[in-house]
Amino acid sequence: MEEEREWEEAQKVNISVDLVAAAKQQLQFLASIDRNRWLYHAPALHIAIYRYNAFWLPLLKRHTDSPSFEGPLVVPLDCEWVWHCHRLNPVRYKSDCEELYGNILDNQNVVSSIQGSSITNTQKAWTKLYPDQPYAFDYSADVDDDYAEKITALDKYSKYDLLSAIQRQAPFFYQVSRPHMKNDLYLEGAVARYKGFLHLIKRIKERSIKWFSVPTYDIDLIWHTHQLHPVSYCNDLLNIMGKILEHDDTDSDRTKGNKLDVGFSGTTKNFEEMYGCRYWRAGAMYRGNAPIPLMDTPYPISSQIKDIRSVEDRNNVHIREFNVMEVMLEFVSVKNLQEQHKGSHYVSFSKTQPDAIFNAKRKLTILSESGKKQVACFQCEPTGLMLIELMSCPLSSNPLSNPSRTLGSCSIAFEDILVPESGLIMEKWLELTSSAYSKRSKPISLRVAMSVTFPSPAPFVLHMLRNRSSLKGSCYFPLPGRHQNARNSTRVVDEDGNEIITLQMRESKKTNSKDKFGLRNEVVGILKTGELCKLAECVGKDWSFPSSIITTENNDNILIGHHIVQFYAGRKLEYEQKHCKMHSEELKYEKNFFTAVEFSAEEPYGRAVALLDLKSGTVTVKEKWMLLPSTVLAYMFGEIMSKEGYESIIQCLKKIGGYESGNQIQTQ
Repeated sequence: MEEEREWEEAQKVNISVDLVAAAKQQLQFLASIDRNRWLYHAPALHIAIYRYNAFWLPLLKRHTDSPSFEGPLVVPLDCEWVWHCHRLNPVRYKSDCEELYGNILDNQNVVSSIQGSSITNTQKAWTKLYPDQPYAFDYSADVDDDYAEKITALDKYSKYDLLSAIQRQAPFFYQVSRPHMKNDLYLEGAVARYKGFLHLIKRIKERSIKWFSVPTYDIDLIWHTHQLHPVSYCNDLLNIMGKILEHDDTDSDRTKGNKLDVGFSGTTKNFEEMYGCRYWRAGAMYRGNAPIPLMDTPYPISSQIKDIRSVEDRNNVHIREFNVMEVMLEFVSVKNLQEQHKGSHYVSFSKTQPDAIFNAKRKLTILSESGKKQVACFQCEPTGLMLIELMSCPLSSNPLSNPSRTLGSCSIAFEDILVPESGLIMEKWLELTSSAYSKRSKPISLRVAMSVTFPSPAPFVLHMLRNRSSLKGSCYFPLPGRHQNARNSTRVVDEDGNEIITLQMRESKKTNSKDKFGLRNEVVGILKTGELCKLAECVGKDWSFPSSIITTENNDNILIGHHIVQFYAGRKLEYEQKHCKMHSEELKYEKNFFTAVEFSAEEPYGRAVALLDLKSGTVTVKEKWMLLPSTVLAYMFGEIMSKEGYESIIQCLKKIGGYESGNQIQTQ
């Protein structure tokens, strides 16, 4: 009851900003900055800092005191990025504004450059004040000497190291750029947890305890959002805890035992003791370092791409589409255990109907029993029941003679945790059912904590299975059991084992010649309906594809429908290995992987859309339009790899214009 009272008290915290709507706007802005990555580095960042201090803040001050036109100011993108990071040190931003301008410069009458508002009035006001300074700076041009001298004179403005502050904030977007972070239900839960975070700090302060409080990323997103409204943030925090809460982002070392690690462990302990609920949350934990960029400058996107009928309209590959969610699970405590059940206990959990993603039985210890926190993090489809079984390991010197036995079980319906009332979080006592108990005994209860993310589309995973009859030929893919498919064919199946298409390399009726890799000169697909379709053809010594699958633009890009795709050797972007340095054995296996990366105006630095694992014959695809092209290419690459080796795949890709050599895995 005390824990519930504290949580109810925390939810009374008054915040004068619509944090859900504002958090969505912040995510849109951060995505825009990520498409303009020159603002992460010098010299563009130096110029942006200069323009922010010398032009934007004085204009904002003038417009705040005496508006020159009706309506809001529209802040230039480069200045907005610097302003964004300056406000994320609220104490310093307040003191800088008061020292230089006499009061806090707020965003109340300002809109972001990404909101589509008219900038005409702002441009006029800007030009009137700064006739020699463009409103939108051209960062593609060289920086002249005058700018270099002006940049060195920044000391007359803030003494705050804005350059370092901005560079610290650059990785933040990767941590919060997942689809569920935009979901209203998830964000509403984040706001509630942010209020709990503030109330916890207040209580710690009242006890005169010094502690470095570390937020999870859902809380941190909301905290950032609040700080971006500086006047509201200062007033709200003064009302909540009598002081303006500092936002210390200077420490990024997550090594065990260091300040950040110790602070997070302490915050977790204090939060869970005060509120009786878990501090961790699915989709809100550290994701690891951001992926290594593929290039330093945006990919040159042609202004005119051939008008090719979209692959989505002509794709005959039919596959089940489903959603996936992230789940975090912990077993906190157990009660009403009988004397005869002494021993060590653990909990086994599984889905009553295993799905394509989660189909195993796993186990966890119980916090109150083991004294060690164990949290399971996994993905599954948002359907069905989670079966939970309490297991007992008797105190015996010979565990084989006394195997574990089930003391009781219960189940959780995933649909119950996805309703709006749940906030995507559940923590409660569950009574276990067992036929072994008498009516006199109290049922065993297990305290279960679970949180989920809002479901989002799952990637497609296809497996290529080669026919046994081709054993003497290429057998780069795994061999399945017997089936009736034609000789030298490869079945493509989904995660459920359903056959999607059968691929076959054969000789064309026109000619019996082979390409320079020793391959037969035609790839055909046999659909489940029995329909036969030509997927690739060798013309001379090179391969061509129907325009509904793949074409090229000036031999520079692969075009799939209206999508520009490049292939990179190895696992790239979110598929990359998280090790700091790959061992030679791991590096050797990188040859088996190719990453398909799409480039567009929305993703000028690239977005991974498929991963081809040639060794296992597994193709992971994020977008449906990429299913058929990636499957065909994976099949052909597997054939080439087995006959001619890795370098021949690179030659093939260069021929069709889809290979990018920059930042590739070194394979010597």
